[in-house]
Amino acid sequence: MPHGGRRGPLTFAAGVLRTLRPHQWVKNLFVVAPVVFAKNLTHPSIITRTAGAFAIFCLLAGAVYALNDIVDADADRRHPVKRRRPIAAGVVPVAFAKLMVVVLLLVAFTGAALGPPLFLAVTVAYFVENLAYSLWLKRVAYVDVGLIAFGFVLRVLAGGFATLTPISGYMIACTAMLALFLGFGKRRHEVMAPGAEKQRAALRAYSPRALTIALAVTGVASVAAYVLYTLDSHTTEFFKSDLLWLTAIHPAFGVVRFLQLVRGRPKAESPTQEMLSDVPFVLNVFVWVAEIVVIVYRLRPT
Repeated sequence: MPHGGRRGPLTFAAGVLRTLRPHQWVKNLFVVAPVVFAKNLTHPSIITRTAGAFAIFCLLAGAVYALNDIVDADADRRHPVKRRRPIAAGVVPVAFAKLMVVVLLLVAFTGAALGPPLFLAVTVAYFVENLAYSLWLKRVAYVDVGLIAFGFVLRVLAGGFATLTPISGYMIACTAMLALFLGFGKRRHEVMAPGAEKQRAALRAYSPRALTIALAVTGVASVAAYVLYTLDSHTTEFFKSDLLWLTAIHPAFGVVRFLQLVRGRPKAESPTQEMLSDVPFVLNVFVWVAEIVVIVYRLRPT
């Protein structure tokens, strides 16, 4: 039986931080994407609004992770790795975790209300979607991955609405395909674990073969959508450069590397979590972002 009575304040504080999953907040960088690709990073007011939107989604993400751990506490205790999660292990009491969720949501929605109405609407939609996922829809195969992908699309929309920045269809397509790819990769990793269906009900309806096909389709579609975006005449005209296509090697590498993590680290809790600490993957992302910034903000037509 998990208990937390004899645990010290430092252990409790560390448990609270782990429950919020700050290492996962990097996913909220999708909020910044519309501003980067609209060449608006040089405008102080837009940078401020973007930072605020990013912070609000980090608060929402923390609330969602805590809520999910509250709902999954019993199942997590039966998992060889997830049983160490603070709520499942009793380090963070459920009552305190519920209070933490309420406080995080109040702060996030109050901040969102200070922005444009559409931004507030997206933040509410993001939480409602995650609430439905945590309480019910994560048990429905393929719908669960679709909701994860929709969450990433909502992040992009939030960044655009918060800064009044137009969002291209290519950006929505790239985001959706990439998120589906990551979601199917996570399910492919999970379905191979012993007793997987006992940990996640939706896994009963997945098969390794179907997930492998889904990974191949969404992986290729993600890279293809990005390449088409870089080659589009509106893109080259807007950025005054036809060199953006050269950066396509980075999403291609990222897809391949993620597949390696899915297959090569079966004992990891999650391949999406592994990629955030994988040096080749992270380095690839940093180089990719640096190249985009150089091309978008520095290069000029000769």
